Amino acid sequence: MSGGRRRHIDVAERRARLALRHRLAGTERAADPEEVAASLVALHGTDPATVFVAVGARLAEAAKTVPKTERALYEDRTLVRMHGMRHTVFVFPTDLTAVVHASTALDVAARARAALIKDMAKGGGPDAAWLAEVEASALAALARRGQATAAQLAQDEPRLRERFVYAAGKGYEAMHTVSGRLLRVLGVEGRVVRGRPLGSWTSSQFRWAVAPPHPELDPAEARTALLRRWLTACGPATEADLKWWTGWRVTDVRAALRAIGAEEVSVDEGVGYVVPGDSGPVAGPDAPWAALLPGLDPTAMGWQQRDWYLAPESRPPLFDGSGNVGPTVWWDGRVVGGWAQRASGEIVWRFLDEGVRRAAEPAVAAEAERLRGWLGDARVTPRFRTPLERELSA
Repeated sequence: MSGGRRRHIDVAERRARLALRHRLAGTERAADPEEVAASLVALHGTDPATVFVAVGARLAEAAKTVPKTERALYEDRTLVRMHGMRHTVFVFPTDLTAVVHASTALDVAARARAALIKDMAKGGGPDAAWLAEVEASALAALARRGQATAAQLAQDEPRLRERFVYAAGKGYEAMHTVSGRLLRVLGVEGRVVRGRPLGSWTSSQFRWAVAPPHPELDPAEARTALLRRWLTACGPATEADLKWWTGWRVTDVRAALRAIGAEEVSVDEGVGYVVPGDSGPVAGPDAPWAALLPGLDPTAMGWQQRDWYLAPESRPPLFDGSGNVGPTVWWDGRVVGGWAQRASGEIVWRFLDEGVRRAAEPAVAAEAERLRGWLGDARVTPRFRTPLERELSA
C-alpha cells in the first residue's frame, strides 16, 4: 500500500466511477448479463427478481433481459447462483466460483455444518453419522435426477423429511426439516447449486443441482483475487466498506490489501483504497443519467458507508428493519427516491429530493417505461418490503 500524500477522490468523482463501472450511464450499458455480472463482481441473489431487474437496468437491449439471463444461468452456466459473502446468496460469473468458495465460503461452511449437527442433537434429532449417510444418499439421488427440489429429493431419500426442534424453549422455537438445513449447508460448501426455479423467473422455488467441479484454491490467494476484482469495480472504498462487503476479519482484509499493493487515497470518510494505477482522475458521463434499481441491487448495497450516494434522511423509507434496501430511483450518481410496481403493472415512483424533480423526471419516466416494457406481464414484489415500496404499490 502506498504512503505519502494521498490524492483526494471527491464525491463527484466517486459518482462518476460508479456510473461508468456499474454500467448505469446510458452509454455504458452492457451487451449481455455476463458483462453486467463481471462489472459488478456479484449480483444479489436472495430475491430471484433482483438478479433480472439489476441486469435489465444495465443492458443495452433491455427487452432481452429474461431470455439472456435465463440462458446464462441455466443453459450456458456462465453465471452461477451460490452462497458467498456474509452467508448471502449471490450470482457470480462462473470463473469466480472457486475464488468465492475459497475466500469466503469455507469458514462459513464449517460453522454451518457444526451448527446443524449441534441443533439436531439439541432438538432430539439424529446424529452426525446418520446425517452423513442421508447426505450421501441425497447427493446420489440428485446426480441421477440432474435437478430436483427438496421435496423431489425426499421422494428418493425419505429421511430428508426428518424434523427436529430448533431453539427449544426460546421465543423463536421452530421445527426445522433436515432437507432445508442440509441443502443449505451443501450449498455453502460448494457441493450443490441452485438451478432453474419452478414457475417463472420471479419464483423462489428453486431446484438444486450438483455443483460443477472447480479447483481448490489457497484461501489467502483467493481473498487477494476477490479483493482485486471488487476494488476494480467499486474503488475507492474504505477498510470498513471492505470488511462489511466481504464479511472477512479485518486482518484478512489488510493482508489482501497488502498483497495487491493497493493504493491509498483520501475520501470524505478518511482513507480509501484503489487497485494499483487507479488513483488518477476519472471523467464522468457526458450527460446526467437516471436508473431504476431493484431492492438489494449490488450498487445500492455495495458499500457500508453510503452518504456519498444516499442522504441519511432518505434511508428510513428505503430500507427495512434489517438493513435491506428496497427499489431505488437514481439520478446522476445518487439515490433520489424509490419506486414500485402496482398490480396493474404500472411503475410508480416518488422523489425524496424534490430539488431534482424538474431535471430528473423526464429521464426517470423514460426508465420506468423501459422497465415496464420488458417486464410485460411479470409482477415484481421485493422479498424484503420497505415502507416507501409498500406505500407506492398500494
